Amino acid sequence: QVQLVESGGGLVQAGGSLRLSCAASGRTFSNFAMGWFRQAPGKEREFVAAINWAGATTNYADSVKGRFTISRDNAKNTVYLQMNSLKPEDTAVYYCAAAQSAFGATMFRANYDYWGQGTQVTVSS
Repeated sequence: QVQLVESGGGLVQAGGSLRLSCAASGRTFSNFAMGWFRQAPGKEREFVAAINWAGATTNYADSVKGRFTISRDNAKNTVYLQMNSLKPEDTAVYYCAAAQSAFGATMFRANYDYWGQGTQVTVSS
């Protein structure tokens, strides 16, 4: 089992920045690719960003490319999502997730076995 705990969400004005963190425990962190997803009220959970086990490969949704950056620190068992130039449409609950390393920086929800509880991000206009 892998336990994932997100933090860093909050309320920010449009154009601002937030940094989300996801701390993992339970199994060897470097055995997993990591991803961030988000879910807005009344919408499906959608892919945001992913990173492979070594941090060498990343993948982003078109809607966040150039604004968000995913990174990881395997020594700290933590994955991050730096979010800049935030827009009201970025408002959602953000979830981190872990997938077996063989999937790489996968964007597919079905490939992720473990999920955190989520952290709320609200961007005001």
